Amino acid sequence: MSDSSNSSGEYLQENAAQSVAVYEQLKTSFDTGKTFDLSWRKSQLDALKRLLENESDALQDALYKDLGKCKTESWVSEIGFLLNDIEHTVKHLKRWAKPRKVSTPMAAQPGKSYIIAEPLGAVLVIGAWNYPLQLVLAPCIAAIAAGNCVLLKPSELAPATSALIQKLIPRYLDNSAIAVIEGGKAITTDLLALPWDHIFYTGGETVGKIVMQAASQHLSSVTLELGGKSPCLVERSADIAVTARRIVWGKWMNCGQTCVAPDYVVVEACVKDALIKAIKAEIREQYGKSPANSEDYGKIINARHLQRLESYLEGMNVISGGQVDHENCTMAPTLIENPPIDALVMREEIFGPILPIIATTQLSDMLPVIKAQPKPLALYLFTSSKTVEQRIVRQVSAGSVCVNDTIMFMTNPELPFGGVGTSGMGRYHGKAGFDELSHLKAVMSRKFWMDVKVRYAPFSSLKLAALKKLL
Repeated sequence: MSDSSNSSGEYLQENAAQSVAVYEQLKTSFDTGKTFDLSWRKSQLDALKRLLENESDALQDALYKDLGKCKTESWVSEIGFLLNDIEHTVKHLKRWAKPRKVSTPMAAQPGKSYIIAEPLGAVLVIGAWNYPLQLVLAPCIAAIAAGNCVLLKPSELAPATSALIQKLIPRYLDNSAIAVIEGGKAITTDLLALPWDHIFYTGGETVGKIVMQAASQHLSSVTLELGGKSPCLVERSADIAVTARRIVWGKWMNCGQTCVAPDYVVVEACVKDALIKAIKAEIREQYGKSPANSEDYGKIINARHLQRLESYLEGMNVISGGQVDHENCTMAPTLIENPPIDALVMREEIFGPILPIIATTQLSDMLPVIKAQPKPLALYLFTSSKTVEQRIVRQVSAGSVCVNDTIMFMTNPELPFGGVGTSGMGRYHGKAGFDELSHLKAVMSRKFWMDVKVRYAPFSSLKLAALKKLL
């Protein structure tokens, strides 16, 4: 239960005191300079790796309790994802942290210029409930790699995973520099009132605005990983069988509760029926005749979100699925055909197992509609045409683009991940995360000799002519 339900003034005062105490502890620890040492950073990343390996069974159990995730999905999308992230980060950390030489203009010679990646300080990471382990620890990996102290605030909507994170982090990591606080709205509000050096938030647009407003009070920098309605475009030249298989995998992973899941499909009318038939067949292939009861299919996080999803089906042409089990908090994989563009299901991010399918004569007819919407976190395109691929990639703005697959771009740590516009700001994963949670400090170092006086007053036409050539 969220601690926001307790309105006791004494309780809230204790909450605030705890937040301040942990913040001050992290700032004090950062001021010792311990986190600047690359060996300390690597030791903490190695310790986090041991945590994930040693406690994988307990973590998988917690993820099952919170979201009904099977062991394979928990490993692939959470534990294994994080282990790969750590391995990639440790492998490249020394190179990322080295001063980066850049050229120096003639006017500043003799001298040299370089960029130093220095830690920001104390970083607050606010996780999300849909991937309650990955989305709190992946930013933590980047923050540690960059040499910061970190406070993790897991999502209270995934209580089993949140409690386990709070239990395990102090056992494995440096308690003076990496801490965890559990809680809901009240504790989050207290934390956001503090002058963090950076705030990393994953979640929805509404709370993202609250985080950004709170950060502005202290001019704290922010990374906002939000979401939006990620379109999936299917062009007539696509391999329909493979397309359907990959859409089903990406859409119904975690029961559709994925920020980069395909939110809706736009398909050219000439292949619409074939695609729908193939998607229905793939749902049966991957989840069986009763998908909602499959061991490989998750559940909706809570009753409130299930009710929200049910409201999207009102008045819609449901062509597959739609069954709801309130007791077990599940909704079967559901297909909606040609919903009105102004329907609720087409105006809000679905974040669940409902997939609208919209037929269009050709994709270009739908581009103005798609481009008129807020920029999405991801864009998916299925086509065998290089011309179509180039046109869509060039014309439609999105945080990431994946051609002929869904979600797989997340597996490449060399690709920065993040939104654009209302789908977020800032980038992470791999080096992008290291840079995001570092201050890239510009340095120029010059010599005393050859101090040409052309830039100093008194000025003359001769000096001006020389400066025009130099600058």
